[in-house]
Amino acid sequence: MTLFAPEELKAVLGSGLLSFPVTHARDDLSFDEDAYRDHVSRQAAAGPSGVFAAGGTGEFFALTPEEVDRVVRAAVASVPGDTPVIAPAGYGTAQAVAMARAAEAAGAHGVFLLPPYLTEAPQEGLIAHVRAVCAATDLGVVVYHRANAAFGFDAVQELADECPNFVGFKDGIGDVDLMTRIHARFGDRLLSIGGLPTAETYALPYLEMGVTTYSSAIFNFLPDFALDFYAAVRARDAAAVYRKLNDFVLPYLDIRNRRAGYAVSIVKAGLAVTGLHDRHRV
Repeated sequence: MTLFAPEELKAVLGSGLLSFPVTHARDDLSFDEDAYRDHVSRQAAAGPSGVFAAGGTGEFFALTPEEVDRVVRAAVASVPGDTPVIAPAGYGTAQAVAMARAAEAAGAHGVFLLPPYLTEAPQEGLIAHVRAVCAATDLGVVVYHRANAAFGFDAVQELADECPNFVGFKDGIGDVDLMTRIHARFGDRLLSIGGLPTAETYALPYLEMGVTTYSSAIFNFLPDFALDFYAAVRARDAAAVYRKLNDFVLPYLDIRNRRAGYAVSIVKAGLAVTGLHDRHRV
C-alpha cells in the first residue's frame, strides 16, 4: 500500500471530499467486519480524497480501543493504495498516544486526534496533549477543534511551529475569526477542514476562508449527491449549492435536529433507506 508522508497526506486530503464511514454492527452490537469492509470499499470506489475510519460518524466514542484497531485494519485492507486511511486517537493523552502508535502499526496513513475525554484543559494543556501525540508517530496528524478541545490562534501557531507532522485543523466549532486567522497566517502550512455537523451547510462560505474540504456524513448513503455538492462548492456555483441545500440538506437538518444523537442515527437511517441497513450503539 502506498505510504503518505505528512506533506503528501495534507495535499491529498485537501484535493477532494472526505469520507467518514459509519461502523457497522450486528444485532448484538458487535462489530460487523464483513459489512464494514463492503461499505468502505464502496466508499473508496466513489472517489473520496481520504477515509476517516472510526471517526465521529463511525462512533469512535462507542468503540473499545481493541475495536478501533480492528476497524482501522479493516479500512486499510478495503481501500486502494492511493486512498489514505486516517485512524482516530482520543481520550486522555496516554491513550491517545497509544492509539496513534497503533494506527501506524495498523498501516494507517494519518491520525485524527479527537478532543480529550470530559476534562477541560487550558491552552498549554491542549498544546502538550497534541505535542505528545505528534511526537509518538511519524504519521500526519489532523487535530479536531471541537468541544473541550477549543484552540486559540496562539496555540495553533505554537503547534504548527513545533510539530512538522501537525498537518490539518478540523473546525467543529464554527469559529470564523480563528479560521480566517489560520488561513491568513499559515496559508498552505495547515490544511483547514470543515467539521461542523452536516458540513455541507457551511461549505460555500467556508471556502472563502481556505477550507477546501470537509467531512461528509451524507457521503455514506448518497455519494453521488455529496460529490456533486462538493463540485458545486469548489466551482463557487452558488445557485447550484443553494438549490441542493433547499432540495435535500436543509430538510435533512430538520430531521437531524429533532433529537440529540440523531447526527449519527440519521446517517444510519439513510443507509437503511438505500438498502444498506446498519445499527448503532447509543
